[in-house]
Amino acid sequence: MPGRKLSEETRREDILRAAYDVAARRGVEALTLRAVAERAAVSHGTVLFHFKRRDELVATLLDRVIEATAVLQVPDSVERLTQPSERLRALLHSEMERLSAEARHFRLFLEYWALGVRNAAIRRRISAALKAYRSAFRNVADAVVEAERASGSRRVLANSNGHATANGVAAVAVSLVHGCALQAVIEPKEFDVQEHFDAAVRMLDRLES
Repeated sequence: MPGRKLSEETRREDILRAAYDVAARRGVEALTLRAVAERAAVSHGTVLFHFKRRDELVATLLDRVIEATAVLQVPDSVERLTQPSERLRALLHSEMERLSAEARHFRLFLEYWALGVRNAAIRRRISAALKAYRSAFRNVADAVVEAERASGSRRVLANSNGHATANGVAAVAVSLVHGCALQAVIEPKEFDVQEHFDAAVRMLDRLES
């Protein structure tokens, strides 16, 4: 029946939210079916109905972690910008602040990456997510590169022909964002996101000079 189906979908979503909360607070290793059941305020059997094994829950939760850490989110304010370099700067700033503000998301990403050393399936999913993240940045970087080529000047991120490449700009952008998030995880009290961004902008300025 449609009503029952909706109820089960809602319950599954509640279980996944509880699982994310357990993992974010205590780490992936603490993610057991019983711990999730307790957090979701449901029976152990209810969790088993939706996730037959712990590995299934861990694998499903990875989608949430990837969405929080390796899917580009472009605010409306950035979408409205028309100058390529300004748009790239604003997007970098937005992503740096977003990932650093909730460092537990990126800590979970790092935990899954460690799991991927021993689990080929997890490793492939993370690699694919990072490739997609770079590709999303490349869509923005393409416009920056085209502006550079139109100016006829040489840039610091350049190939053998002296031109910046969209792949290079995108790779550096992701490195800056994830590097920012990593430092926020390791030294949350010492790390300054704005200082990190200002240094990144100085690098980007060299792309335009």
